[in-house]
Amino acid sequence: MQNESLRDLFYSHRGNLIHKWDHYFDIYEKYFAKYRGQNVNMLEIGISHGGSMQLWKKYFGAHVHVYAIDINPDCKKLEEENTTIFIGSQSDKAFLESVAGQLPELDFIIDDGGHTMDQQRVSFETLYMKVKEGGLYLVEDTHTSYWAEFHGGLKNPNSFIEQSKHLVDSLYDSHVIDKSKLTINEITNHINSIAFYDSIVVFEKQLRKKPFHKQIGKKTIKPYEPTELKKETWMESFLSRFKKKEEHPFAANDGGITEL
Repeated sequence: MQNESLRDLFYSHRGNLIHKWDHYFDIYEKYFAKYRGQNVNMLEIGISHGGSMQLWKKYFGAHVHVYAIDINPDCKKLEEENTTIFIGSQSDKAFLESVAGQLPELDFIIDDGGHTMDQQRVSFETLYMKVKEGGLYLVEDTHTSYWAEFHGGLKNPNSFIEQSKHLVDSLYDSHVIDKSKLTINEITNHINSIAFYDSIVVFEKQLRKKPFHKQIGKKTIKPYEPTELKKETWMESFLSRFKKKEEHPFAANDGGITEL
């Protein structure tokens, strides 16, 4: 099975029911191919009939352990070899914290649960740090961010998509002068990248290093003095006398110059 793609395994599947958008398989292959045949601990939120757990085991191989969460008590009977199922609500922070305490470090988490804004947000905020460094957190079916019945809507600030867009700004925290509107915490410090796809958002968990820029080499020309940049107005200059001058991020992140 190691040579079969996840899409091939899905379309040849004859086990428990699986429900997936076809274009997800290209996204899965991009991020999951490196895990095939490795020791993998993963968490899937929302398993329904249990077919996806069978698919993951076929794809990743004998050394994967699939941990799962579902709100339906009937799902407990779907446990098989190398699977562990917890029954509870993904919007229950105390329940999720209890589950997290029973889990090893995870290579990745897939949220394919109830898809409401509160469920996705609480799960992300509670479980994200359970992912190991270099691991992944995937939220599926994020098209519900645009549907009112899931408490979303286009440009709704409470939707998971809008909240994820807001987190993009946190990736630039070292370059922002006024950080008062930024979200900066343990989670945002450990987001190395956010990738948006049709109905899936992928977070790469990695502690971001403080950026710096460096110059090395011989100076050969007279530098161009840009005239296009916004100049400080008279009023801005006047008001700046009465407040502490913030160091510009470009200067703060300067690694210096090594001239040859």
